[in-house]
Amino acid sequence: MFKRFFIAIALIVPGTAMAANNVSLSSDVFIERKVAKPNGTTALVLEQPKTVIPGDNLVFVVKYKNVGSAPASDFSVTNPLPKAVAFNGTSDGTEIVSVDGGKTWGPLSALTYPRDNGDVRPALMTDVTHVKWKFNRALSAGSEGKLIFRGTVK
Repeated sequence: MFKRFFIAIALIVPGTAMAANNVSLSSDVFIERKVAKPNGTTALVLEQPKTVIPGDNLVFVVKYKNVGSAPASDFSVTNPLPKAVAFNGTSDGTEIVSVDGGKTWGPLSALTYPRDNGDVRPALMTDVTHVKWKFNRALSAGSEGKLIFRGTVK
């Protein structure tokens, strides 16, 4: 199962930039590990995943770049989470999320999640299925940046 999960991580591609704005996307996935240093302290390092196991902390980096000759505006970057990964937040807090496979979107605090008995409860980070960033400002030609989100292997 984890071999299949690793393959799924390796093939994760961020969702498309909405609208024909000439915005290119690429993504990387890293495992965050604590490494002992010679002086007895520990450091956090990001490594390319070879295998993943439950409890591993993952860092997803989505890079975007306007490869066109004109500013790009009003586009979105959407990234699905693998089912075996629990969402742990983003680096900037500007995202909206979905807990229903991308049907509805909003800040996590505004979403609810259905219980098996038909009741609803406030949505939790572990319910997140997709992460989205909306760019309402223009991205000038040649400009680039990155979006970072974290997850833990279930």
